[in-house]
Amino acid sequence: MSWTLLLAVEEGGGLFDINATLPLMAIQFLVLAVVLNKVFYKPLGDAIDSRDGYVNSSIVDAKEKLAKAETIAQQYEQELAESRRQAQAIIAEAQIEAEKVASQQIAAAQQEAQARKEQVQKEIDAEKASAFEVLEGQVAALTKQMLDKLLSAA
Repeated sequence: MSWTLLLAVEEGGGLFDINATLPLMAIQFLVLAVVLNKVFYKPLGDAIDSRDGYVNSSIVDAKEKLAKAETIAQQYEQELAESRRQAQAIIAEAQIEAEKVASQQIAAAQQEAQARKEQVQKEIDAEKASAFEVLEGQVAALTKQMLDKLLSAA
């Protein structure tokens, strides 16, 4: 066992040599870690934290805006449906009113046509009666002439 210690001491300059450079290296490492922490890691961590906060707040803001947009879209759809329903009601009412006006106009036209037909029929009957009277007068005159000729010839 003493031989192995002697061999380790004699070889020197190895990876784990215990001498005055080890504490110096340890102190340098600690100073470097402190400096890196103050100069690099802490500002970087702060930047990452602030960026994370910004992203989280943006996500929350975006979710709120999405919910608001969905609410507005639903309101729009409801208003659109209500407007369509009102438009259909107005169209149906206008069609009913138009049919009513058309039926009134048709009835008035039929009454006017019937009245005109009756008036024309009366005029035809009057003309027919006067024509018969004229014909009866002519027939009587012709009959009298024929009778006069027959009697004068006899």
